[in-house]
Parts: sequence; C-alpha cells; structure tokens
Amino acid sequence: MWHLSIPRRYRHLLIGSKRLAIVEACVIGVVSGLAAVLLKQGIGWFGGWRVQLSHQYPAWLVLPLIGLVGGVLAGALIERLAPEAAGSGIPQVKAALANVPMALNLRVALVKMVSVVLVIGAGLNLGRQGPTVQVGAALASQLSQWFPTSPEYRRQLIAAGAAAGLAAGFNAPIAGVLFVVEEFLQDFSGLTLGTAILASFIGAVVSRLLGGQGLSLNPAITESSVNFSLQDVPFFLILGLLAGLLGALFSHGIFVSLAFHRRVLRLRLPWKVGLAGLISGSVMVLLPEAFRDNTGLQEFVTTGEATWAITLLAFGVKFLLTLLAYGAGAPGGLFAPSLLLGASLGSLIGYFAQTMETWIGIPLGVPMGISTASTYALAGMGAFFSAITRGPITAIVIVFEITTDFNLVLPLMIGSVIAYLITDRIASGSIYNRLLAWNGIHLEKYTTAAGAWSSLTAADLMQPRVETLASSMTLTEAMQAFSRSHHRGFPVVDEGRLVGIVTQTDLADPSRRPTTDEPITLADIMTPQPVTVSPTDPLPQVLYLLNRFNLSRLPVTEGHKLVGIITRADIIRAEADQVSPETKAFGPQSEPSYLVYQTRSPATGKGRLLVPLSNPETAPLLVTLAAAIARDRDYELEYLCVIVVPRGTAPSETQVRTTHSRRLLRQAEQMGRHWQIPIHTQIRVAHDPAHAMLETIKDRHIDLMLMGWKGSTTTPGRIFGSIVDTIVRQAACEVMLVKLHEQPSFNHWLIPIAGGPNAAAAMRLLPALIRLGRSPDVRICQVFEEKLPHLAQDLLQDTVADLAERLNCPVLARPIWGHSVPEAITQLAQREQCDVIMLGASREGLLQQVIKGNIPESIARDSNCTVILVRGAITG
Repeated sequence: MWHLSIPRRYRHLLIGSKRLAIVEACVIGVVSGLAAVLLKQGIGWFGGWRVQLSHQYPAWLVLPLIGLVGGVLAGALIERLAPEAAGSGIPQVKAALANVPMALNLRVALVKMVSVVLVIGAGLNLGRQGPTVQVGAALASQLSQWFPTSPEYRRQLIAAGAAAGLAAGFNAPIAGVLFVVEEFLQDFSGLTLGTAILASFIGAVVSRLLGGQGLSLNPAITESSVNFSLQDVPFFLILGLLAGLLGALFSHGIFVSLAFHRRVLRLRLPWKVGLAGLISGSVMVLLPEAFRDNTGLQEFVTTGEATWAITLLAFGVKFLLTLLAYGAGAPGGLFAPSLLLGASLGSLIGYFAQTMETWIGIPLGVPMGISTASTYALAGMGAFFSAITRGPITAIVIVFEITTDFNLVLPLMIGSVIAYLITDRIASGSIYNRLLAWNGIHLEKYTTAAGAWSSLTAADLMQPRVETLASSMTLTEAMQAFSRSHHRGFPVVDEGRLVGIVTQTDLADPSRRPTTDEPITLADIMTPQPVTVSPTDPLPQVLYLLNRFNLSRLPVTEGHKLVGIITRADIIRAEADQVSPETKAFGPQSEPSYLVYQTRSPATGKGRLLVPLSNPETAPLLVTLAAAIARDRDYELEYLCVIVVPRGTAPSETQVRTTHSRRLLRQAEQMGRHWQIPIHTQIRVAHDPAHAMLETIKDRHIDLMLMGWKGSTTTPGRIFGSIVDTIVRQAACEVMLVKLHEQPSFNHWLIPIAGGPNAAAAMRLLPALIRLGRSPDVRICQVFEEKLPHLAQDLLQDTVADLAERLNCPVLARPIWGHSVPEAITQLAQREQCDVIMLGASREGLLQQVIKGNIPESIARDSNCTVILVRGAITG
C-alpha cells in the first residue's frame, strides 16, 4: 500500500496538527458529498431507464429480467472484489471503528457504489443512505492510509467520513454527526465533534448543490405547515406503539431471512441476490405502476393521495421485499425502506384517526388533508426509523432537517421515543451489533481484549528520569557521553526545553556534519523538533509513532519541557506487567487522593519543586529553602497540603474544612511572589499523606521534593518515619529532607562525603543554599577507619578543589578518623560549631546501613544543628 514518506525534520508538522485535521475534514466532506451525488444520480438514471423500459416492452419480462441480471452482476462484483461491501455497510464501519481487522478502503468504496447502483436501480427494495455511510468512511480510511496517522485519529477520520456520508445522503448535516456519536463512538471530544461537524456540513452542502434534496420530497409536504393539536396525542402514542412492535418484528425478520438464505437456500452470493431481484421484479409486475419507483411511491403515500388500501399494500409488500433483499446479502441500507414503511404506517394511523372522527365524533382540529396526512406520515417515518436503528435522536433530527418545521418536533418525539422504548424492551441492543454477532464478530471481545492496554498512557510507560545532552556540546564530548552510557540516543535539552534528539547513527553519518572549520556541535547534527507525545497520550498513539517512523525512543513532553522518555523496552516491560501482574497486598488499600483546591501559574520554569506544608511554624523556613533552590535552578514551586481522612470513608465523598490549609498556602504564595517565582498550590484529601505526595509527584512531573523531617521516629521497622520512609523509597524525583534547628542559621556548613552519586546531588544544591548565610563557609569531611597517607585522601581533596571554584566562600577539607560514622560527624560538627550538616544517601544504601547504626537518625538526634538529607533522582 502506497503512503506518504515524511522526512525526519518535518514529521512533527503532521503529528496532532489541528490545521491538518481541518484540511482532512474538508477533503472528506467534499469527496463524500460527490460520492453521494454520483450514487444518487446513478441509481436515478438506472432506475428511470428500468421504468421506461417496462413501458416500452412487456413489464412481465423486463422487470424480473433486469432484477435478475442486476442482482447477479452486483453479487459477482462483491464476491470477487470486496466481500466487505455486502449489506448496508454500517456494521462494517462499526467493526472498523472497534479496531476489528476489516478492509475499509478505496476498493471497498468503489465496489459498494457500483453494486448499490446495480441493485437499487434493478428494483430491489433497499436504500442508498446506509451505503453512503460506508462509502464516506472507506474514503476517509483510504485518506488515513495515504497520509498515515495514529489509530485514534484514524478512528476520528473514519467517523467523520461516516457522518459526511449520512449527511450527504439525507442533506442532513446535524443528523450525520448525531448518528455517528449515538451509534458509533459515544465520544463528545472536541476533535471528534469538530472534524465530524465540518465534514458533515461540507458533505451536505456539496450534495445539496449538485444533487438536490436528499429524499426528493414533494414541495407540498415540506412547504405545508404541520397541524397538531392535543387531541392528536393519543394517536401519536398508538403510532409509536405500533412502530415499536412492527419494528421489532422487522428486526427479527431480518435474522430469519439471513438464516434462511444461509442454511436453507445455499447458493453463492450472485445467485442469492439475483434470485431476490427476480422475485422483486415479478412482484412489481403484479402491483400498480406507482410501486416501480420507490421515490414516487414515498411521495404518493406521504401526501395522503394514496387510499388506505394502497397504503396498507405498500407497507406489507415493501416490508417483505426489504427482508428478502437484505437477507440475500444485497448491498443496500435499511434507512430508506424504514422511512417508507414508517410513512405508510403513519398514513394508516392518520386514516384511522379520520375514521374515528367520522364514526365517534372525536374532533381532530382540521379535516384530513395534505397537512394532516403529512404530519402522521412524517411522524411515522421518525418512529419506524427509531425502532429499526435504535437511534431516536437521529430519527427526530433527520425528519426535522428534511422538513425544517418546528411544529413537527413534538409528534416526532412522541412517536420516536415510544417506538424506541417498545423495540428495546422486546430486543435490546443495537441491530448493527447483532448483525456483526451473526457474522461471528463480537465487539465485546475486542473491547475486553483492548481494555487493559487502552487505559495505559505515556505517563504509565515512560522513564521519568532522562539522561540528556546540551546542544552546545561538541561532537567529541558527545562521543564520550555515548561511550560512557548504554543508551543509543539522547534527548537534547537547552534550559529545560527539548530542542532535539541525537542518536549514534547521527554521530556516524558524515552527511549531517557541516563543512565549516568551526567545531561541530550537537546543534549541527541532531534532529530538531523531534516527534514527541504528551503524558496523557494513550498507548496506541505511542505504538503508532514508534512503528510509523521506525523510532527506538520517544520523548514525553509537557509543553516544551521534557518529563520522560519511552523506549521499545518500556513497551515490552508494560506488556510483561499486563501478562504477569504483581500480586497485590491483602487488606484495605488506600484510595486515590482527591483534589479539592488548586491554583495555577504560568508554566515558565525549567522544572518543578514540590513542598508539602502542614506546620505553620516550620513552613516559612521550608519555603525560604525552596525559593533559594527554585531561583538558582529556574524552577516553579508547587505547594501541597494534605488533609487526612479515615480509611472507612472515600476521600472524594468526605466533607473537609480547607480554611487552615488555604491560609497556609496563601502565606507561602505571598513569599514566593516576592521572589518572582511561579507558584502552584493544591489541597488533596487522602487516607495516606505519602500516597498523596507520590500522586502529586507523578501528576505534576516533579523534579525535586523538599519536605520537613523531625529527625527521629518511634515506629518499629521504620528509619525516618512512615511518611518519609515511603517517599525515600518510592519517589522518582530528587528528595531533600530537612530537620530544622530551633534557631536555624546557614553560615557554617558540614558536608560528609563517601564518593556516592547522592553526595554529588547534595553538592549541586549547595550553591543555592549557602546564599542564605551572611558569611558562609563549607567543610568537606570524609570518615576513615584508620589514619591513611595523604595520597589516600584524593576524593576529599578533589571535591574541595572543585567546590572552591564554584562557591564564593571558604571551602575546607576535614578528614576524620573513627569507627562510628555518626559519632565522628557529630563530634566534628559540635567542635567546629557547624550550623548545617548536609548528607547524601541512596534509598538502598542508606537503609541497609541501619543495621550497623542509623546514620542520619543518629546524626539528627545527637547534633544540635539543622540536618539536610539529599537522595538523588531514581533513574531507570
């Protein structure tokens, strides 16, 4: 299959482009409208030729012969070229929208159009409006194959094509949109409605300009005013009741006819359709000439010109012939036959109402004329359409758009709703779902199979911590970065914003290198504006982009900010988790927290720093620390208050008072605005504060979390305390725990090191924090078990030299010796009157050290100063 090849540097232009959606919706509307016009003109020409030929030659020969030949040709065309074109086509479209593997392309559209012209023109009693739905959907599907897009967006295009097809078939754009939403998608999202509305409008305009009225109703019907009075209500109730009962009988008859043709009349499709055409033609020979033209017959019945006997005959004959043709598998829809049957039924009820007035003297408001007859006929059209399609809203709107008479709305609503309720009571469920099930396609199976996967989003799959490179990095430095890492590609980030992506292939490709003598940087060879997804994009969108563009990694962005990355290995891991899910713990589980209050500022920062607040006494100092870091890193601040409720009540259903929390947040906001930092606030109701914090970290893509810590715990088996322990173990972002002194000062800093990565994380925070002191100094210490030569202190000396270059304050080396690390550090801090001890520790290493002695707790308990614990971000 041919499709458009998109260069790497322009792929982003076709991903999620609203302009492209508008263009595609316009194209779909135009093409669907033209297809509907061609279909109408073709059927009109062939059907007119058949009627004319029946007047020139013996009707008993012409009508059955044309029915036989037309049916055989149409059946052979479908059997050989596109089996999916059999029937009305609406079940096939519904299956395609449910991701059932089923052909829906240009070949299906062309075969459908030709076969429908042959069948309906040959005299089989089916409609063209249902096939226009499949034709429009097939043309839209073909467009999505020529210009490949995501599975979800492809569904929206197919739905827009279906809406445009129905709108063009009836010249009813609103009904086209409503039918797609009511029957196919049940999706009211902006993009779905927007594309469907635009395509429907254009399709209806094209059809009206080139093809005239959708149903070609007599102007006397559409121009006459509807007469309706209170005395008519009982008769419209009777109309709805009969339409519901007969509609249920009609639906059941379809499956009886299908079973007969499949199990009893075991012929190939061409002969089944040909036989149906032969029988239909033979029956037409025995009936009045008005029956040879369905359009003329519908006008004849709707205007009340036909007698009650002719109307009853029309209802009975068309009822049976429609079942015969549809059961044979002929291409054609049920919309037009249901409208004709409904018009006949409504006219019969109108005759009954007139008879009641004559016999019993019940006043009807006006004598039975074109106006009253058309009222009952049009109400019957809506009622029977509703009973067959199980779409009462679409039925009401279609007939209303045909007549544009508001006085008809109430009769339509009475008849359509009653008919729908009666039919659904007898046999619930969509007739199209039942037709698919008859052919072995159960949509529930596909929905259930995709259920676990469809709920996954990019945020569930991504790795939140990403190694990145800068666009100013030279080619040599980039090669060194690749050699030190197992990754084969890196996002390129400048000032917190994703600007490109670079892979090993890019580095090795000489064609991507400029010919200048200046040093080559990543900006010269990277792929700018790479294809990305947002955290809320579903898994099908992620899979489509990876496969469509043959990518091995996909950045996840929120705006321009990089918040994660997805690789094919992440997809495999997610699949393994779905197949073999971890065993859940027994006992009561915490429900998700409930957001009861939030404020938002412009997202202009390079990252976000989360500060949980609960204690008004410590909040100002925590906010001060957070603001210092935020200004240094150009971060946004996110303040969080958690209101804890008992586990026996749902957080979303519990009444809480937020006055205290909002007052605390307002105070923190005022301090943040003084420093001109973007501030976000929120209040969550939760069973467990730790889980609420973890949910916030995930939802808001937090880079660093700063929280207070009392420095000790009495909880058995806990190191820092229940809440802090959970955060240290599970939070993916950097974590900074602060145990504040009663009178904190930030002048004299003590930084123990051991060479781990979290010590480096603590060092990176140091430049921002020492600015809080008036004349700060820093002591870097390393604990040795015994005295070692000076050469063994290389790590300590290198750290001191590195910090001295970056900090505008004295940096001193302090090697100390002792068997107890906490005791040695505590004694040094007391001896040199340190104000702050800053530790770096991992979630595993630190926790394992508790066996030998809880280092941070011991230091926090025994030190008369502020203690800061830093745990770096969790990668992978």
